[in-house]
Amino acid sequence: MIEQLRIYEIFEGNKAAFHDRFRDHAARIMKRYGFDIAAMWEAKGESRTEFVYVLRWPSEQAMRESWAQFMQDAEWSQIKDRTAAEHGRLVGAIEDRALRRTSYSP
Repeated sequence: MIEQLRIYEIFEGNKAAFHDRFRDHAARIMKRYGFDIAAMWEAKGESRTEFVYVLRWPSEQAMRESWAQFMQDAEWSQIKDRTAAEHGRLVGAIEDRALRRTSYSP
């Protein structure tokens, strides 16, 4: 098993719309493709607000395949287009890391 760390820059002016979209649509559609969301957080740094979440995957191959399927999903594409038209850009910079546990991790 591996975990995946995702960090999205979100914007104060429309972060409620981002959270609504992620909660009501992205997370639901992700489940179709085997996404296992372990936890989600909002973090406020000095220069930006971030949405941070961790996914669990059985393998890197499963992670890559599921992301490819999710990004090709027609419903998700329509939702992104609609919410961008209504609220503007909801996500700025994206950071993505596959995490492999150390042998001494609890």
